[in-house]
Amino acid sequence: MKKLLLVEDDPNLGLLLQDYLQLKGKFDVVLCTDGEEGLRAFNKQNFDLCILDVMMPKKDGFTLGKDIRKVNAQVPIIFATAKTMLEDKSAAYDLGGDDYITKPFRIEELLLRINAMFKRVSNKADGGEEATETQFSIGKYNFDYTTQIITFNGQQQKLSTKEAELLRLLCLKKNTVLTREEALLSIWHDDNYFNGRSMDVFLSKLRKYLREDPSVEIINVHGKGYKLLVS
Repeated sequence: MKKLLLVEDDPNLGLLLQDYLQLKGKFDVVLCTDGEEGLRAFNKQNFDLCILDVMMPKKDGFTLGKDIRKVNAQVPIIFATAKTMLEDKSAAYDLGGDDYITKPFRIEELLLRINAMFKRVSNKADGGEEATETQFSIGKYNFDYTTQIITFNGQQQKLSTKEAELLRLLCLKKNTVLTREEALLSIWHDDNYFNGRSMDVFLSKLRKYLREDPSVEIINVHGKGYKLLVS
């Protein structure tokens, strides 16, 4: 039975989610009502996935997610929040969040996202297509997808989960076009406008990380997508 950490400060919603995920998802769900309690629970127990509300007392969900990432870089994190600004979504992915669901949401949708997350994790563990290639040479850079680290002249740059996933797709399509739709559906599982804007932010960051080598460039291909050029 998969074990979930659910941190939600609304007691009614928290209990509703806990009951539904235990009944329909067959998960063991530990419910905490604030960020500090959530961190204590995470440090004491092993969890397969975390669902974190963002606006909470004592410790907000983004801070909690950052603290969790210091302990475990791999555990999937889904943020649930009423915040809808692009900056909030970018912050969630930037600190290592794997998914973001906006309140109000249908509980069925949350369960679908959880199951999709576990399916992707299982594919990687079983050596599926997503896990076949994890080491890449990008000009003078070395990129380790597993550790999410870019190395250049001995200097290391740690990437967020979404940055690493996007760079890996670009590497797999090196010198060919990665379509915008393909990237959005593969990483965000939805090619809507807001996810597209969020991806643009991550592309800008990747360009910044790779700017020391003039032979490496990420270009926009008008009307199609992007291309990682390595000359």
